[in-house]
Amino acid sequence: MQATRGTSLTPSNDDPTTPSRRRRLGLFVAVAVIGYLTDVITKIIAVARLEGADSVVVIPHVLHLTFVRNPGAAFGMATGFTIVLTLIAATVCVVVIRMAPRLRDPGWAVGLGLLLAGALGNLTDRIFRDPAPLRGHVVDFLQFPDWPPSWPVFNIADVMINLAAVIIVIQTVRGVGLDGTRAGRHEAEPSSDPDPSGARGEVDEPDEPDQR
Repeated sequence: MQATRGTSLTPSNDDPTTPSRRRRLGLFVAVAVIGYLTDVITKIIAVARLEGADSVVVIPHVLHLTFVRNPGAAFGMATGFTIVLTLIAATVCVVVIRMAPRLRDPGWAVGLGLLLAGALGNLTDRIFRDPAPLRGHVVDFLQFPDWPPSWPVFNIADVMINLAAVIIVIQTVRGVGLDGTRAGRHEAEPSSDPDPSGARGEVDEPDEPDQR
């Protein structure tokens, strides 16, 4: 059975129900959910086990667990702008969620999933933790003890945000868009054949004269 002229036999790339788009969206959601839950659970454990206690040596000279409540941004920056950071984190979450339906590239799906998980993890602290809503201090507990003294304590959300930044930069430098296309590449030009049926070299034969 022939398709109606002008109708593509393959699903449109803009169709959100295509398998490719659903897989990428599923990957994005899985990364975001797993990352967010990992951040929340590790912070709950840190508050229960580390608050008020001495640092715990996990790997000598490499990794310690040191409890800190941070009013600032990732890695202890901008400590005097808690409300502003809260609004920025909320904006990032909204923008990422709005971008998600356009995903068709796995790299972008992982990168944006990590970014959403990290931003949402720290945003949860700012909204629900002391001293007040939108002013909450973020729970940090990971420390590299032998790094420079100015290196701050951080958390899993900070790690995910920085991994997301690296992935996003790599995808941007490679010229890969959210939909998986590369900058400078164009879709194949349509055939110049004037016959839409694709038949070449076929010439209509003149009607035979009626011989009686």
